[in-house]
Amino acid sequence: QVQLVESGGGLVQAGGSLRLSCAASGHTFTNYDLGWFRQAPGKEREFVGAITWSGKGTYYADSVKGRFTFSRDNAKNTVYLQMNNLKPEDTAVYYCAALPRQYGLTDLKFYDYWGQGTQVTVSS
Repeated sequence: QVQLVESGGGLVQAGGSLRLSCAASGHTFTNYDLGWFRQAPGKEREFVGAITWSGKGTYYADSVKGRFTFSRDNAKNTVYLQMNNLKPEDTAVYYCAALPRQYGLTDLKFYDYWGQGTQVTVSS
């Protein structure tokens, strides 16, 4: 069982940076990979990417590749999403979600636990 809480969202100007955090609780935290999703107003949920439990493997959506970076610190039970060169189209509610390690990062239907989300707004 994993509980996830996102933080770090807010209002930022285009071209700026923001770092989101996802704090996890539960003794099974290290048995999970971690994915990031976002949902913008009027749009369907989008898969941003994911990072394996070890931090050695990552996947990034084309829309964020080169601008966003995932990392995790298992000792702190925390994963991070570093967002650079933000654009207005990045505006969305961002969610983290846990994936059992036996599945591939892009096996979206197997993400089991979800955080409550944190709002990111990028002004032009």
